[in-house]
Amino acid sequence: MSDGPALQACQVGSGFDEPVIGVLGIVSTPAGPGATVPMTDRTNHRVPVPVGDVVPGDRPVPVTVWPVPAPQPQETMSHAMGVRLVHNLTHPSELIIDLTDGPQLVHAIVAVGRRSHLWTARSMGWGSEAASLIVAGWPPAADVGAPVEFFARGRRSLLPGGCLAVLLPHADPVAAVELVLAAKQAGLAYLQHIVAIGQSSRGRHRRQLDIHTDVLVVMRPTGGDGGA
Repeated sequence: MSDGPALQACQVGSGFDEPVIGVLGIVSTPAGPGATVPMTDRTNHRVPVPVGDVVPGDRPVPVTVWPVPAPQPQETMSHAMGVRLVHNLTHPSELIIDLTDGPQLVHAIVAVGRRSHLWTARSMGWGSEAASLIVAGWPPAADVGAPVEFFARGRRSLLPGGCLAVLLPHADPVAAVELVLAAKQAGLAYLQHIVAIGQSSRGRHRRQLDIHTDVLVVMRPTGGDGGA
């Protein structure tokens, strides 16, 4: 076997002699006094406990970063955000309840072949058919009562395994904790936290990423009567 560039790099100035090829593959032996001894600890270690939970005492959920534009004033989301939500949280022909401000989500729903209770959701309630996804801005445009009441109504309008995504401005981190606690009280499971970031100018030659929206995704559990 000829020595390649990577093998030569290991031999020069690495503190090890030429590799020894045995039943365990390629290993290295110490090069003498002053050489660094390779680690031989084969003890199995537990995976570190993750940190950064939103609700103290609860294990943290996955945090995903989406680079999408910020919404325009008086709108809940950008078009890119709507497309990502529909693609990531639903399958073709599934029903979505749109409680957002602006046309971005409904455009994404039509473009990728989903169904929507857009008008019935805003004029006559959330519709009689259970949905796979409900998307709402926070605070909602209509009066929905306390957050627990909002999530309880959302739970009744979801299929088991369906998701409710709430978009809120990143400026108030306490609001996210309050909404997660309310969702859990209503029998929903906290599934994912999406952080939406966009670029903003910081001078002539500098650009900085700004977090503009938090998306809290909760789910109606599939066990029993839905996890109440």
